[in-house]
Amino acid sequence: MSVRFPRRSKPSRAAAVIVLLASAAGVSGCAQIGDTMSPAFADPAKYDLYDCKQLETERKSLATSAADQEKLMAKAETGVGGTVVSEMVYRNELISIRARQKLADQAWRSNKCHESPPDETAAAAAPAAPAPAAKGARAPRGVVH
Repeated sequence: MSVRFPRRSKPSRAAAVIVLLASAAGVSGCAQIGDTMSPAFADPAKYDLYDCKQLETERKSLATSAADQEKLMAKAETGVGGTVVSEMVYRNELISIRARQKLADQAWRSNKCHESPPDETAAAAAPAAPAPAAKGARAPRGVVH
């Protein structure tokens, strides 16, 4: 006993082109996401209970992390297929860091925080530069005392 399946008609070429264009338009929207998807990559309430000192430390840490991530992306883009690797491996982490930076900055502003002055004890602990020798009369060359 043989089972016969009804034959499906082949999709027309125009339908295939329409499907391809629709999927390309849908995927191209992903390239435009950028930083607008930041709430999806960070907890909006993370910095609500931080004080100004904690926020200052976190903001500096996030700025360093973002700079490091951008360097990694730039380095990856120099290789063959590097742009693809850069986007696939590093872009989401950079978006996450920037989202956290944005939230930390919002908490900074809402807490009315100010940058703390440079630590004076660290400046005092740094070794002083040696003082230049006094400019006095020199003995003429070749004369030894």
